[in-house]
Amino acid sequence: MMGELVSLNVGGYLYSTSLSTLQRYPESMLGAMFGGDLATVRDARGNYFIDRDGPLFRYILNFLRTSELTLPCDFKEAELLRKEADFYQIEPLIHCLGDPKPLLPYPTDTYEEVVELSSTRQLSKYSNPVAVIITQLTITTKVHAMLESISSSFTKWNKHMLDTRDYQVLFTFGPCDHQQEVSLRVHLLDFISKAGFTIRNTRVHHMSVRVHHMSKRANENTVKHHWTFCRRTHRVND
Repeated sequence: MMGELVSLNVGGYLYSTSLSTLQRYPESMLGAMFGGDLATVRDARGNYFIDRDGPLFRYILNFLRTSELTLPCDFKEAELLRKEADFYQIEPLIHCLGDPKPLLPYPTDTYEEVVELSSTRQLSKYSNPVAVIITQLTITTKVHAMLESISSSFTKWNKHMLDTRDYQVLFTFGPCDHQQEVSLRVHLLDFISKAGFTIRNTRVHHMSVRVHHMSKRANENTVKHHWTFCRRTHRVND
């Protein structure tokens, strides 16, 4: 069964699809939204509203339907589509689009500020490996204002360390359920992006290790994500 129908308003463009299509990748932002973990917004006609590129969502939705990326031969917006895939956190689509092209050198009166976000998610071997997750997220940046802003804005999460010498904030929490883990990652990505940073690249690494516990063998899976955000800033002469 495809499940209930959902109407979306993406940047002013209307789309209709099934709930099961939007939840095809549970770890994505759309999976979290329509799994009930993230707050949703509706427009005046009751459609779910997402403030993103409306025309490009066509390719996002088709990928969710088929798990295949099909683009026109003359398609010239791969970079923009990659940014949309990063925003929605659809890992298979990110892989299909490949690594972004290197940026051109910056003008001499500007420099680059960088924020690194790393996420390590490990399924616990001490309980149901499907439901219990231990996650560590580390934000590293030399932009003091950004670091302090993250630290003060995510007070509800279990923030274990703020080390201004190393310019990083470390969130460690768990065991927790899948939706909690996705929620924090989505909120951090959105928060950093709204500060003017854009995603330079995304890396995902999957590991599976055989472990022995209570005389039973089980898989202990670890997934490592890494995002690099950048923004240009003008130099200020002393």
